[in-house]
Amino acid sequence: MAKSDVKVLGAWPSPFVMRPRIALNIKSVDYEFLQETFGSKSELLLKSNPVHKKIPVLIHGDKPVCESLIIVEYIDEVWSSAPSILPSNPYDRATARFWASYVDEKLFPSMKEIVSADGEEAKKAAIQVVVDGLVLLEDAYAKCSKGGKFFGGEQIGYLDIAFGSYVGWLRVTEKFNQVKLLDEAKTPGLVKWAEAFCAHPAVKDVMPETDKLAEFAKVLAKARAAPPPK
Repeated sequence: MAKSDVKVLGAWPSPFVMRPRIALNIKSVDYEFLQETFGSKSELLLKSNPVHKKIPVLIHGDKPVCESLIIVEYIDEVWSSAPSILPSNPYDRATARFWASYVDEKLFPSMKEIVSADGEEAKKAAIQVVVDGLVLLEDAYAKCSKGGKFFGGEQIGYLDIAFGSYVGWLRVTEKFNQVKLLDEAKTPGLVKWAEAFCAHPAVKDVMPETDKLAEFAKVLAKARAAPPPK
C-alpha cells in the first residue's frame, strides 16, 4: 500500500495519537503523519471527524476512522497478517478490552487529578488513587502476559498499546510531583514492562522524551491558565 493511502491526523504529545502509530508500526505499514497545530483544528480534521472534532483520525484511502482504540482494532483487522494485536482467544480479547477501558476511564483521569489537586493532602490522596490503580494493573499484567514481557505475551498487544501510550505522561507526572508511581516495590512487573515497551522498535521513535513532553506540559498549562481574549 502506498504511503499516501494511509494518513494519521494527530499531534506528537497525544497518548491517543500514539496508539494508531504504534499499531501501524507493528504491522509494518508506511503512513503519513499529519501534525495538527495546538489550539486550532484543520479543515481536514473537521471534515474527517465532524462529530467529535478530535484527534487521532486514521485516513485509509479516502475513508476516515476515528477514536484511538477503534482505529487500533481497524488496523488489526485490515492488515491481518501477523503479528496480531488483539488476542485470538475471546476471553483474552474481552479482558484486554476491559483493562483498556479501565485505563482510559479510571487511571488517566486519576493522573490528571494529581495535577489539579488543591493542597498537599489532596495531592497525596490523588497520588494514592493512581498507585492503587497501578497495583491492579500489576496483577492484570501477571495474568495477561502469561510469563511474557508484554501484556500480549511475547509480542506487544492491544492492552500494551492502550496503557503504554500513557507512559510518557506518567513519567512527566512523576517528574513534576517528585514521586515514583511505577515503583519497584509495588509494581516490579510494570517497571520492567515499561522499559521493554519503550525500547520496542514499534514504540521507541514514537514515544516522546520525558523532558520534551514536560516542556510541552508547561506551555499547555500556561495556555489554559491565560485569561480568554476580550
